[in-house]
Amino acid sequence: MNSEISSGPENHRADRWRFLRDVLVFQLKMLLDNIRDFALMPITLVAAGIDLISKGDREGALFYKVLRWGSHSERVIDVYSAIEGDDNDLKINRSYTVDGVIARLEGVLVREYEKGGTAASIKAAMDRAIDQLHAETNRPRQAAQNVVNRTVVKLRDTIDPERGKNDPPAPPAG
Repeated sequence: MNSEISSGPENHRADRWRFLRDVLVFQLKMLLDNIRDFALMPITLVAAGIDLISKGDREGALFYKVLRWGSHSERVIDVYSAIEGDDNDLKINRSYTVDGVIARLEGVLVREYEKGGTAASIKAAMDRAIDQLHAETNRPRQAAQNVVNRTVVKLRDTIDPERGKNDPPAPPAG
């Protein structure tokens, strides 16, 4: 029983140091990731410009080569490796990824163009598509906003427990 008691604080200390290491490594990886992204912006534009001027093996060959390098470097940096193996992976609805939203809006644009739509009808169709996206994502947005509001109140009450006693109740999020 004595060994169990002594292993408790040691485990806690090991967890603390693992956590601090993960924070520092995450910050370093974010820095590297951002430097890479910052460098990729002009490099991809230059590669695309070269591809437009001189024909390679295929259209955009140099541009796609740079993208493959960027994708590989992203896996090498692996910013979120500290949480690999967690069973709490968030499921991503492909309809709401950046690529999914762009594909959806492109589809609206192409359909309106093929119908011979005017700029006004294309704008109206795009507005309807964006309004639909807003409607579909409103419930998760409200849930996230409620979580943020509750967290802010808890943090405020933790930092200054006397402050919240005389405050009127907060209005519901909306």
